[in-house]
Amino acid sequence: MNTITLNVERAGVEFLPEIKAKAKAACELLHRGGGAGSDFLGWLRLPSETTADFLEDIKQTARLLQSECEIVVVIGIGGSYLGARAVIDALSGAFDTIRSNRRYPQIIYAGHNIGEDYLFELQELLKEHKFGIISISKSGTTTEPALAFRLLRRQLEAQQGKEAARRLTVAITDKSRGALKTLADRKGYKSYVIEDNIGGRFSVLSPVGLLPIATAGFDVDRLIEGARQMEAATDSSVDFEQNMAMQYAAARNILYTKGKKIEVLANFNPKLHYISEWWKQLYGESEGKEGRGIFPAALDFTTDLHSMGQYMQEGERIMFETVISVANPNRQLIVPTYDDDLDGLNFIADQRIDHINKMAELGTMIAHVDGGVPNIKITLPRLDELSLGQLLYFFEKACGISGYMLGVNPFDQPGVEAYKKNMFALLGKPGFEREREELLKRLQ
Repeated sequence: MNTITLNVERAGVEFLPEIKAKAKAACELLHRGGGAGSDFLGWLRLPSETTADFLEDIKQTARLLQSECEIVVVIGIGGSYLGARAVIDALSGAFDTIRSNRRYPQIIYAGHNIGEDYLFELQELLKEHKFGIISISKSGTTTEPALAFRLLRRQLEAQQGKEAARRLTVAITDKSRGALKTLADRKGYKSYVIEDNIGGRFSVLSPVGLLPIATAGFDVDRLIEGARQMEAATDSSVDFEQNMAMQYAAARNILYTKGKKIEVLANFNPKLHYISEWWKQLYGESEGKEGRGIFPAALDFTTDLHSMGQYMQEGERIMFETVISVANPNRQLIVPTYDDDLDGLNFIADQRIDHINKMAELGTMIAHVDGGVPNIKITLPRLDELSLGQLLYFFEKACGISGYMLGVNPFDQPGVEAYKKNMFALLGKPGFEREREELLKRLQ
């Protein structure tokens, strides 16, 4: 198996002609740019439009950061960092963060929270290391990343001098406007463009994701190749029976109409945790609007079976489960035999750990289906750049189709402005005086 696969046999769905036609129509609408949010379809052909020369430029910048930095701080929030973190965490060794013999810089993250302790401790850590910055923001004024960048660019200039800071800061931003673009031009930072037609949650295969991933030492050529393969495999010209993106979108739509309002994305590999975090934003921000949408949740098994397994088995029957399975781990470990067998595990002695994990996975899926939780399964051949490229694009394409089947614009996010408006008003930002007055009255 060289490609990811989709299995809906345990989902309890029937792909009747009308649902197939609905999914096909949604996919065609997406491809011809005839639906809501069509100004944000730059991601759709991004894999096939990414050139070797562009990838070489990304890799050249990554090599510069690798040669001069022990740590590279990726500053961004939401889609500006989740995609990169998802891929980097999936491909990295579980304990790479504590290894002293690293070949590539440690990638750490800022601008995704407003934690004072977090930012203070980050600055304290960076005092002891040579570091660089990848700052990602279209506007340059989003509060969380702008705050982090304000702190860290001053620190970088103070520690390493203005010339080194210029060389070791990369801006990924708007091509012509915004605070970060203005600063990048003024300071002479290397910069990459976030195209106007690519929203943050669909940007992982753009410089937003590619540069951090390359800097961490991973093969962005293979990542893009995997995405290219999935782009072709899920094109609107591909029939429903062979189109995984249509099938996944259709299955979700059927389950939603049956009252399954929560989708739990589950994995049995701890390296997939941030894939789930990226997926949650992709689907939650794309579909959760106009009083509609499946709520995306995520669990890491078998760990979370010891905390949420009871609810999954016998709680409200309002959920379905999508399992991401990895067919072949990258390492091999055998259970040893003990003569005393005090833990009672000799019955699995001489077996691979992965076999035990797979049986836990299969047993869990059967139990959940028997308990009234429909199950969808996505299988990756292995955790590598090619498979992850396929997976990321698959989820993006299916999300666009699913949003149109639901009847919403999958490419806007009007609801996220509500908290920002309140926060700015409470902080006393100029232009929010009336809102501040109204909020303070409510809080009296």
